Amino acid sequence: MIGLEIDGRPVRVEAGATVLEAALRAGIEIPHLCHHPAFPPAGSCRLCAVEIEGLPKLEPACATAVREGMVVRTGSPRVVEARRSVLELLLAEHAMDCPVCDKAGECRLQDYHQAYSLAPAAYAEDKRRRDKKVALGKKLLLDRERCVLCTRCVRFLERVTGTAELGVVERGDRSEIAFFEGRPVDNNYSGCLAEICPVGAITDADFRFKTRAWFLEGKEALCPLCGRGCNVFLDRHPGHPRTPGTDRVLRVRSRPNERVNGHWICDIGRYGCGYLEADRCRNVSGPLAADLGLRSIEDVVGWLAAHLKALALKGRRDRAVVVLSDWLTNEELFLAGKVFGDDLEFGRLHVVGRRAGEPDGFLLTAERSPNRAGPRSLGFRPEIPRLEDLTGEAETLLVFSPFLEEVYSAAELKTALARVKTKILFTPRVDGLIGLFDLVAPTVWPAEKEGSFTNVQETVQPFEAALRPCPPAVEEWRLLVALGRAVGRNPSFYLSMKGVGDIRRAMP
Repeated sequence: MIGLEIDGRPVRVEAGATVLEAALRAGIEIPHLCHHPAFPPAGSCRLCAVEIEGLPKLEPACATAVREGMVVRTGSPRVVEARRSVLELLLAEHAMDCPVCDKAGECRLQDYHQAYSLAPAAYAEDKRRRDKKVALGKKLLLDRERCVLCTRCVRFLERVTGTAELGVVERGDRSEIAFFEGRPVDNNYSGCLAEICPVGAITDADFRFKTRAWFLEGKEALCPLCGRGCNVFLDRHPGHPRTPGTDRVLRVRSRPNERVNGHWICDIGRYGCGYLEADRCRNVSGPLAADLGLRSIEDVVGWLAAHLKALALKGRRDRAVVVLSDWLTNEELFLAGKVFGDDLEFGRLHVVGRRAGEPDGFLLTAERSPNRAGPRSLGFRPEIPRLEDLTGEAETLLVFSPFLEEVYSAAELKTALARVKTKILFTPRVDGLIGLFDLVAPTVWPAEKEGSFTNVQETVQPFEAALRPCPPAVEEWRLLVALGRAVGRNPSFYLSMKGVGDIRRAMP
């Protein structure tokens, strides 16, 4: 460890760290545009210049390694004047269209101008006119008048994806970002370019002009669309009080986690959150609900407990089949094993995952479910069984999965399910599957509940609810706890399960 002093404060960091890294870890803000923790220093924006005792000139903090006993000043008059000069030069050619820029509210250049300058332009000459809407490929648009040539986008494509579609062309004040002819940006991580752009130069057509950044609430979550379990922020608009349906997720951003996804997420995770906006299952429904007068989740749990206990007492446990999903949390799978396996002693429990896709060799895995490893650690075997194994000789079928139509064809499901006397579905969405079941109850998506997933690296990742559940939908763990209490085999165990933390402590 190296000891140094920054603005009169003692700081200790490991050898090899830069002054900028040491300052950021100590909570000292040094302005920067080109620096990104995933890339080696570039030193191109010069905003991070600091004064180091004993050196005659200012040094870039992003490219200067710490030394024992170093004394650094980040806010001296020399440093502040240098930053003002750099900002003046950057803004000399920069478009001043902040009111219509998508980056307004989260633009570093705007923030630094507010903090250090707010001075009118010192140049009387007209700014150079550049292309305002260059299609870079996929969902990306480039405004060259806003670009500060930090080259983050170029370095990302060189060092992370290895595709190198972008580069800096021309010289001097004519320099600009461009792609090689016939080779626009086309890779599975293109959305990261708009995210790492420190200004409004590269924008995302999927988010462009939808809302202002200051209206959004960033909630921590895990991406459920593959086995990696990338850490993300769900940027949610709280909606307008007089306009129903405006409370929704408008953007997904990466959340750094060096052990899992580094600083990045793939485009499938970034743009695949449409499942959250799918038609929601909002009420208990189905022919059985109408015949028995079941209107609430409590009604369903009460009737289901009596029905399952009757099957067990009659010695027909082998006629009950439970289909679980690897979109359920570890805690929910543990509870399902306790209720259906230990208490009711049903032997036909299946964890049915989604069909595999193509991996991309970086973050995206072939598994398209967030918790394939979790069931294995709990004694289940995630699989895609034959329909005959699920429905053959079954009298009662319980399904905790919205994805059966992705695994089996609608015609196969209709034929197979017609042979089952009592079919119950717990699902968060409305689709063709609902019409094939006798009783349907609404549940929630992973982003709307607390729990944990185990990713392909065997890393257990706990998470909190990022979004509010959509009433009257209920988290599956609450439903399983209520069912366990109602079954009556071990009620005291389930009475102690008041939250996900209690379930987690009870797990092996």
